[in-house]
Amino acid sequence: MTTCTAFAGTRRIASGTIVDVALAAKPAADRGDSVLIFDDTTAQTIEVDFRGSAAEVSARLAQRTDFRPAPTQEAEAPRGPGRPKLGVVAREVTLLPRHWDWLASQPGGASVALRKLVEHARRANGDKDRVRMAREVAYRFMSAMAGDLRNLEEASRALFAGEAARFYSLVAAWPEDVRDHTVKLAVDGLA
Repeated sequence: MTTCTAFAGTRRIASGTIVDVALAAKPAADRGDSVLIFDDTTAQTIEVDFRGSAAEVSARLAQRTDFRPAPTQEAEAPRGPGRPKLGVVAREVTLLPRHWDWLASQPGGASVALRKLVEHARRANGDKDRVRMAREVAYRFMSAMAGDLRNLEEASRALFAGEAARFYSLVAAWPEDVRDHTVKLAVDGLA
């Protein structure tokens, strides 16, 4: 289940499920405050239609599919090629002829070779990928919420350079809720 966090200006309103956060943010939106809701995993903003009653807002959110967990294999529609019970799904991959030739010569064929390559890359780059993603997410949030705040550019440079002490000192003067959420998102990028 997707969790998110709402802000009215620089004040954090709520964190949790989209319905809970939207209902907590509705009074601020009704007052005309600028409300931004962020996906906690990606820091993408989430658009919510606050018109009408709380029940109407909840009903509209319940109809959206972008916040529901992925359907289970049993609940999915007709099965195509692949081994769906194992989570194997056929998709298209575009490669040069020399790549196809190499894959075909591997034990087990192209699919086995590709899965091995992907798993190897995931293991080898897992930490780098985690750090990169944390930095991108923190930067996305910082750009939206701290765009006019002092030291944004320097804090961004420190974040991407992995300079934790410098980053923390640069964001220290930011409004508390923005600072705390930025640090929460950035912590894996500064490890």
